[in-house]
Amino acid sequence: MPECTVNSPIGPLALIEQDGAIIELDWRRARQEESSSLLSSARDELENYFAGALKTFSIPLNPKGTPFQKRVWQQMVEIPYGEALTYGEVARNLSSSPRAVGTACGRNPVPIIIPCHRIVGPGGKLTGYTGAGGIRTKSFLLELETNQPQLDL
Repeated sequence: MPECTVNSPIGPLALIEQDGAIIELDWRRARQEESSSLLSSARDELENYFAGALKTFSIPLNPKGTPFQKRVWQQMVEIPYGEALTYGEVARNLSSSPRAVGTACGRNPVPIIIPCHRIVGPGGKLTGYTGAGGIRTKSFLLELETNQPQLDL
């Protein structure tokens, strides 16, 4: 599968493409740099996001997951830039439990683009984040989107 590295303020990110869609974003460098128009577009979108110039990603995604996980990830994509929902709010939207939503968040294979960082605990409390740097990375992403400090552990 083709992949490329995006250098970001939170470290190197590997984008992985399969069949014309991004299927994964990993917290590492690409194992072998490859080029494609989709990977170039995805790199550009991520760079523009980190520069504060992109609020909505438009690249095609095809993350691997269960039907429930995909419903949770779709809810994440629908959260507007600079806003957040609680695990409980997403759970109510899906007639599920906050714990199930949290588990789906932790299994998100395309973080940042599928913005699991926009899901927070009650009262805006920052809880777990699977990306490199954990909650500090989640705080950084929320702060990037709102221009306000977010670290509330």
